[in-house]
Amino acid sequence: MAHKKAAGASKNGRDSGPRYLGVKINDGETASVGDIIIRQKGRDMLAGKGVGIGKDHTLFALANGTVKFGSKRKNNFDGTMTRRTLVSVV
Repeated sequence: MAHKKAAGASKNGRDSGPRYLGVKINDGETASVGDIIIRQKGRDMLAGKGVGIGKDHTLFALANGTVKFGSKRKNNFDGTMTRRTLVSVV
């Protein structure tokens, strides 16, 4: 009989790093060109005037100014309407 257990790979030990998502510059704060306003997964918040969208859906400032949050009604493909947050730099 074997006196040792069979060596198997541990099923623990894997973890992904934090994603650091969320709002980086709040409503009413000033932003300069290139500043990241929001890091997000998917298009939860939409870009308004003076805001660009990165390939990972990051919203960043295209102009110097004050960050403003608003809302916009958006039509879905099934005909329903949802309210989305609109971010702009004024």
